[in-house]
Formats: sequence, structure tokens, C-alpha cells
Amino acid sequence: MKLILFALLGCIAFGQTDWNKPFPPHKVIGNVYFVGTEQLGSFLIATPQGHILINSDFESTVPQIRQSVEKLGFKFTDIKIVLGSHAHGDHMEGDAMVKERTGAKVMAMDRDVPALRLMKPGGKEHPIDRILHDGDKVELGSTTLVAHLTAGHTRGCTSWTLKTAEDGKSYDVIVVGSIGWNPGYVLVNNKDYPQIADDYIRSFKTLRALHVDVFLGAHGAFYHLDEKYAKLGKGPNPFIDPAGYQAHIDLKEKEFYAELERQKSAIR
Repeated sequence: MKLILFALLGCIAFGQTDWNKPFPPHKVIGNVYFVGTEQLGSFLIATPQGHILINSDFESTVPQIRQSVEKLGFKFTDIKIVLGSHAHGDHMEGDAMVKERTGAKVMAMDRDVPALRLMKPGGKEHPIDRILHDGDKVELGSTTLVAHLTAGHTRGCTSWTLKTAEDGKSYDVIVVGSIGWNPGYVLVNNKDYPQIADDYIRSFKTLRALHVDVFLGAHGAFYHLDEKYAKLGKGPNPFIDPAGYQAHIDLKEKEFYAELERQKSAIR
């Protein structure tokens, strides 16, 4: 039940955070564009056959995502597919609104479907046009995204990979769903999610095994968006950061094991 409540409220305590504080839309690399906010990582994957949106965010974020898409010279109504990082409101609450305004197909990882079914902003049913499984491919035009189950943060937390090309070179891109946890997450003897710790451990292993050139994430803070954006156009593409990707995994894995040990010690 606690995990379901997180799905309804979003993945971080609201506090005084301005989730929809604008951030300049920009080209990341190849056909990958940032269309999110200062806090929330939303990405447009552009193709001649239409576009893929990763993370609709809150319903209140959707108009801003639309503005960002259009500032980059694309049509919001050309979005054909909507994907998400995980079943929390700050990443997938806006799915129904985007579908209403574009007719796009909404796709989600199977293990997140129960939580998404409970996500009904304004009473809207959460649309799911295709249920995905670990390793499934989502194709549009010549672009293929692969869904990697990186569970723990939610049961169906998904990290997306794709290949893109720029200046004659091919790059492996990842949008990490999340490998962190929130205050209140129970890692030991969790009755609602017994395998939560095992899922986190498996997810660290999965992510380490992937070859990554360009590191992106469901929150800009994951990949130091503000710092990298400030360097954009002033030298090598700052978003090409395989070392930063591995460092993020190292940090989150270290934090996870420290919290796991803390919780184990508390019940001994």
C-alpha cells in the first residue's frame, strides 16, 4: 500500500519544490531532445515518422512540455508514442492528457500497470495501449528503444536505451528510470514488496552491463543537467559522459547498501 501511495503522490516529497520551473529545451545529441523542467527529465525522440515522448510528468507539466517541443521546431501533435520511467505521478501522471491531445499510444512496463491503473488525475482512466516486458523494443521510423526493467524504485521502473547518430558517429543513449529510494522505503521485511532489495541489486547489475555513451535520467539531477547544459556548445558535447554514468551507479549502490544495512541493524 505504501508503494501505491508513492505512485499517486510522486517520487519525492513535495516540499517547496517548483516541479514545473522552466528549463531551456535543447538538443542533447542526434535525434534526442530535452523537453522537461528544471526538476523533471522529459525527452523527445524525433523521427520523420513522428516522435516518442519519454515522461509526460505531472498533468500540470504537459502544457510546458508542449511549449518546449514547439520551441524546438516540432509539432506536439506529431507525438505518436508515450513512454515513462516509472509509475509515479511526477513522471507519468500526464499520460492521459498527452494521449487526449495527440492520439499517441501509451506504453508501460507490465509490473507498473497496477500502480498506473490507480493514477487517475481528474478522474481520467490511465491509458495503456501496450504492456511492455523486460527487453521489449519500441520502434518508430528507424529508431528503436529497448525497455530495461530496473526495478526497486517501483516494481516496473524502466530504463530506456537507444542508439543515435551525430557527425557520422553512433552513440548509445540511456534514460535511467531511477535507482534511488525515498524516505519511507522499506528494504527489509517489506510486506507489500518482499523482493524490493533483490530487485535493486539486480538493477545495479543490469545497468552496469550496458554500454552507455550519453547518460540521461528521469530527473536532471541524476546526470547534472544544469552543469552540462551550461557547457553545451562550448566544446565537446558534455552529455557524452560514460564515466558520469558509472559514477552515478557507484553512488546509488553505495547509498543503497548503507541504507540496507541500517535497516537490518534496526531490527536485530
